[in-house]
Amino acid sequence: VQLVESGGGLVQAGGSLRLSCAASAFIAGDHAIGWFRQTPGEFREGISAISSKDGSTYYADSVKGRFTISRENAKNTVYLQMNSLRPEDTAVYYCPRGEMVPASPLLPLWYNDWGQGTQVTVSS
Repeated sequence: VQLVESGGGLVQAGGSLRLSCAASAFIAGDHAIGWFRQTPGEFREGISAISSKDGSTYYADSVKGRFTISRENAKNTVYLQMNSLRPEDTAVYYCPRGEMVPASPLLPLWYNDWGQGTQVTVSS
């Protein structure tokens, strides 16, 4: 199963974008879909995740209250609604599949099948 990110673009600070993560097929079994972002020279930052088992959601402090993760099972798609965007949100955003580890759901270690990502650029 492949996961493809889309929805990135250029937006002014304070604006919104909705990223999509579309799976090529239904993903069986318990798993997590995470959203990560990375800028050149920096580590990948886990910003949000959602559990397939019970829909539990997790957020990094840096995006809490501004970003919302959701899923649409009928479309095998996970979304990341990003509001009140800031220049520091500029990055390539990825949505890998992984193991849901509630104690540390945003660690890249638990995830694999990284796609090409989608670029988000927030201008000041």
